[in-house]
Amino acid sequence: MVKANKILDKIHAPGWVVLILAIIFLFRIPTFLEPYHYGDEMIYLNLGEAARRGMVLYRDIHDNKPPLLYLIAGLAGNLFLFRAILAGWMMATTILFWRLAEALFPKNSLIVKVSTVAFALLTTLPLLEGRIPNAELFMLAPTMAAFLILLTQKLSAKNLFIAGIFFSISTLFKVPAVFDMGAIVFLWLVAIKLRGKNIAKVAVQTAILFAGFAIPILLTIIWYWLQGALTQYLTAAFLQNVGYLSSWRPSDVSEPFLTRNGPLLMRTGVLLSGLLLLYLFRNKLTKKFIFIVGWLLFSLFAATLSERPYPHYLVQLVPTVSLLVGMLAAARSIEQSLAVLPMFLVLIAVVRYQFWYYPSLPYYQRFVAFVSGQISKEEYFTSFDKNAARNYKIAEFLVTSSEKTDPVFVWGDSATIYALSKRLPPVRYVADYHIIDFSSQEEIVTQLHSTKPKFVVVLPDSRPFPLLSGFLQDGYLLIQNIDGVLVWKSTNLPIKR
Repeated sequence: MVKANKILDKIHAPGWVVLILAIIFLFRIPTFLEPYHYGDEMIYLNLGEAARRGMVLYRDIHDNKPPLLYLIAGLAGNLFLFRAILAGWMMATTILFWRLAEALFPKNSLIVKVSTVAFALLTTLPLLEGRIPNAELFMLAPTMAAFLILLTQKLSAKNLFIAGIFFSISTLFKVPAVFDMGAIVFLWLVAIKLRGKNIAKVAVQTAILFAGFAIPILLTIIWYWLQGALTQYLTAAFLQNVGYLSSWRPSDVSEPFLTRNGPLLMRTGVLLSGLLLLYLFRNKLTKKFIFIVGWLLFSLFAATLSERPYPHYLVQLVPTVSLLVGMLAAARSIEQSLAVLPMFLVLIAVVRYQFWYYPSLPYYQRFVAFVSGQISKEEYFTSFDKNAARNYKIAEFLVTSSEKTDPVFVWGDSATIYALSKRLPPVRYVADYHIIDFSSQEEIVTQLHSTKPKFVVVLPDSRPFPLLSGFLQDGYLLIQNIDGVLVWKSTNLPIKR
């Protein structure tokens, strides 16, 4: 208790902030008891397990995000600790947001309070997948740390460089975070008269900021080059993200450039038009309003890059939306009314791209039913994934029948089984759709022939894989049928008893 009080004294957190942190933790308790089920999270854990074993990410095992999220998953080692790390991280992130809101509105405590409550709710509740350790949640803290430095400290070379490092850390969680950096550069341009000396000053500040941004990324490039994995790293972590542009419209690939990229060009036009309006009215608006709306415009552009409707993409918008909610509730100027305009723009994007959402009340009602004994553990797990019980049975079999280092190949929706059993495949891919997108059945079977995994697991709802069927007929024996899942064992190895 004494240590906790000392920490609170150092961050000068008032009682209401401490209460919000306690509520955040309380609302996250159900997330600690969820089954292994969420596909992307399972992939994170699998790559984390690979990192723990000394495998080189991207070369030995594949996914398409920068490495920091996988390293945190590896540090956790299991779902419970992964969720616990997220809970602590988001409590710290909420403190950073509160400090940022205080820096922007030092004379209006009600805006600070309303904004912080909105931020805590939007990043905690299931609505935008706040319970899942996605990169969008982790990247908020370093982004806000960078803004806090740039808005409250002297713009010395040291502070600019450190802020750039924080932006780089955000980007090493997920590439779209880089767009947030544009908000501060835009603010610098708005704050000056466009004369040669002033422009040169902003150019120097921007160069130092980008130098700090570049260093961590360059260090990762050097490291992967030394590991012989540079091409795989650059392709998977950065270049494949280009393929996500408008990727929700795959049928447009063969269309002319303007037709295919029209929506992207339109969104670019919205971003530039919004920034232009802010610049033209810069003398009638406060710098903090210009910064918040500029930040929102860059974040909205980043969140809609792929046109995919995943709710966690909207998490990047939560800081600015929360600040605008605070202004709507308690600002005492014309900007209280003007805050409606960027909020309406966000609403248009949400409706236009039909972003999904997850109801929050049923999630907590289900948890209460579970802990109160109204539903069984199996019923609770099945409510998240109809195949949860089956996946746990398969994982238990693999754990008891193989060593941790034994290669296992699962065909179908496989990431959950790999994560539960802590077994990895003899190929680079832990998800069947990665095999379909980035490899081929021929390549996979060739690798299986050379590695001879101890077990091959074929799920009943998997996609057709004729070459795998032929592979299994030569050197494998069907030994288990677990709820329709076929488990084949290499005939060259005894079963562990």
